[in-house]
Amino acid sequence: MNGTPHLWWPTALLALVLLGDALLSLRPPAFIQRCLDGVGFPRDWWWVLVVVKLLAAGGLLAGLALPGVALTANTGVIAYFVCAAYAHYRARFLGQEFWFNCLGMLALSTAVLALSHAV
Repeated sequence: MNGTPHLWWPTALLALVLLGDALLSLRPPAFIQRCLDGVGFPRDWWWVLVVVKLLAAGGLLAGLALPGVALTANTGVIAYFVCAAYAHYRARFLGQEFWFNCLGMLALSTAVLALSHAV
């Protein structure tokens, strides 16, 4: 084992999805705005989510060549969406945005970890 993903394409797919999410978050459409407002995330801090998602996508892509980086980035993405799920739960904002956006991304990032790094 060299520390890079066994399968490259799930990691690349997650990076692409996060890049798209970050680009969408630059000028958030209504469904992203509802999500962030629904959990009470301050609008002054929305830019931080763009930076985090761009860094995560970059880490995933860098990890295709650098041992351990993709695993670390993928784990960080999972932690991010676990925190997002907890924020939804605490705010009692459990509508479509929670099930599709938040838990969907948590499921995708967990599946990528399992597919790409399981022995």
